[in-house]
Amino acid sequence: MGSERARLTSLYGGLLVLAGVLLTGLVYLLVQQGLYTSINTAVTTAVPRGPVPPWATIPMPATSATPAQRLDGVPAHLDEGLAVTKISDLAGEAALNRLLTVSAVVLIVYAVLSIALAWWMAGRVLRPVAVITGTARRLSGANLHERIALDAPPGELKRLADTFDEMLDRMERLVGAQQRFAANAAHELRTPLAVQRAAAEIGLAGAPDAERVAMIRTKLISVADDSEHLIEGLLLLAASEQGLERREPLALDALAHAVADGLAEEAAGRDVAVSVQTEPLTVEGDGVLLDRLTHNLVANAVRYNVPGGRVSVLVSRGGELEVSNTGPEVPPDTVPHLFEPFRRLNERTHAKGEGAGLGLSIVAAIARAHGAEVSAEANPGGGLTVRVRFHPDHRP
Repeated sequence: MGSERARLTSLYGGLLVLAGVLLTGLVYLLVQQGLYTSINTAVTTAVPRGPVPPWATIPMPATSATPAQRLDGVPAHLDEGLAVTKISDLAGEAALNRLLTVSAVVLIVYAVLSIALAWWMAGRVLRPVAVITGTARRLSGANLHERIALDAPPGELKRLADTFDEMLDRMERLVGAQQRFAANAAHELRTPLAVQRAAAEIGLAGAPDAERVAMIRTKLISVADDSEHLIEGLLLLAASEQGLERREPLALDALAHAVADGLAEEAAGRDVAVSVQTEPLTVEGDGVLLDRLTHNLVANAVRYNVPGGRVSVLVSRGGELEVSNTGPEVPPDTVPHLFEPFRRLNERTHAKGEGAGLGLSIVAAIARAHGAEVSAEANPGGGLTVRVRFHPDHRP
């Protein structure tokens, strides 16, 4: 901060002093060019021509009177011209010396004032930078709520401070989401472990018979499967956040039909009708991740539905995948939170087949990895519509 202020002071002060030097030199040259003519005219006008009248003479003391000496061989009118020229030169030289002295003094005072003003102005200009620096040094995970809120007129530094505040907003949301993710992940992983331990301690206490052992075995396997699915979802979410390692052309319309066919048995068991309407659409990306994206959308639409409900899958050549379903009413203000990990419309009951709440968060992560935009909206009669739009840059 100090060095920047010194550099700005040197720059501003140097420019002001340079301007002062140039202005002083220009004034000196202009005065020098016209000064001799002005003094010569004034002296010539003031010196009387011809014989001096007796009443115009000024009595002089006898001791100081000196007879005028005329130059030999020089006419009287030329002698007067030389005297006028000599007087003009001496007066001009004296005036220029006086002007130069005064200009030098004024220039020194001007230079001192310019440097002081430049130092003050540099401090004023860099004050917002000091505020931003101080706020950045104070920030930590415990006070991310602080903002600069710079009170300054519009300008580059004001925009910088506002941009910094917007970045802090994003960081606060990100840190909050990570904290919730860590807490939810710990809870989700701890729950099956607690169930396994309780089943082992209670179910196998005493002398359990074969039927009881088989029941505990089935319960432990079911809990282990849920834990495995949860861990696979977390790993897939982490892999999606890291970006794509490979890209290849993939027919998204064919993938939508394949996913719908794979979930047809589950949809029939839940009395849900799935319809697929597609137009030719090819995107570039990771086939495994895009398959998971489509599968999660259709599977969620089937599972979070009502008996006799419908699921509609649309693929348009404009680069959009849309999955819509009937189902329970979704409050519009909760829709954006459904893309956060472990966020569900209703609290988890750990029933069989119930997901961990990672489906839509994985969809959002895969979409970001493919440069796509994902959005959702609540349907008026109940259910949800999710759209994934692929940009033209990611389509061959």
